Amino acid sequence: MNKKAFSVLAVAAALLLLLALGLILNANIGSVSIPASEVFRLLWQGLCLRVRSWLWPGQYAEAAESFFSGSTEARILFSIRLPRVLLAAILGGALAVSGFLLQAFFRNPIAGPFVLGISSGAKMLVSITLIFFAANISSFHSTTMILAAFAGSLLITGVVLLFAQRVSNMSMLLVIGIMVSYLCGAVTDFCITFADEYNIANLTGWSMGSFSGASWSAVGYSAALCFFCLGCAMLLSKPIGAYALGEGYAQSMGIHVKAFRVCLILLSSLLSACVTAFAGPISFVGIAIPHITRSLIKTSRPALVIPISFLCGAVFCVYCDLLARTAFAPTELAISTVTSVFGAPVVISMMVRRKESG
Repeated sequence: MNKKAFSVLAVAAALLLLLALGLILNANIGSVSIPASEVFRLLWQGLCLRVRSWLWPGQYAEAAESFFSGSTEARILFSIRLPRVLLAAILGGALAVSGFLLQAFFRNPIAGPFVLGISSGAKMLVSITLIFFAANISSFHSTTMILAAFAGSLLITGVVLLFAQRVSNMSMLLVIGIMVSYLCGAVTDFCITFADEYNIANLTGWSMGSFSGASWSAVGYSAALCFFCLGCAMLLSKPIGAYALGEGYAQSMGIHVKAFRVCLILLSSLLSACVTAFAGPISFVGIAIPHITRSLIKTSRPALVIPISFLCGAVFCVYCDLLARTAFAPTELAISTVTSVFGAPVVISMMVRRKESG
């Protein structure tokens, strides 16, 4: 094993250990403290009962349901804390990979999911749904907002894909994405003009981002979509490496550049849309984490950067969420507040280094 491979494995192992520690800390710390030994006991017992209930439903199904809804610690762990920390890990990793794909698309290390207006599109459609249609929907709840956010993200993705077919200049496409974001913001502000205070408060709370609404169904849906997109991104790792050397080189390697660019935008947008739908807009993770990953493993090979970025993003969001809900307890901070505090300095230092090296 060469030195570089060993260093990458060491970084991956360190991130996995940090992630495991973050999972335990998030399960342990809160308004009701659950000792680590009790966390392990509940997790092991719950896992065993769940497996048995799947294999022998008639014999163990009632015992499993009784266990998960029994003690206060079990209800807190399995209904609130465990879904929340797993959702933070999955969506944090997804946002980091989304940022890396966009940076590969633009060949620019400061590109991120926000630049194409994906989050702005989600906020726009959520605001329209919340302000104008909530009164006409008999069972309006969080699922409606999730569907609206996802639809808004994909709507803007479709607009960007149309422009991507016509515009070959990456800088011009970046400017178009920023302008689309401003247009979505203008529509959102127009909608807020006609909103009441209750809807404005709901929209403001959602737009700042939070994992507090996590559920096992959200974990399942986000895991299915994010890991599917992650697998597709890994399959594109070699074309991404060739594309980084220039479109001419990529074409010489037999890559259909236009189709490849569409795939990059689509994968990145699906990942970002999933994050925005289930947790709201989360800033700086998509820009900062790929840069941190490249600095840690000292390579830009996509086959290595993609999985390590996912782990790094998962660790980052798990610990940021821990700070968000415990730093000023019982008041909970918005997740974007914490990610901005730690992510913005990374982006600033990256910009300064690029300026000095240029």
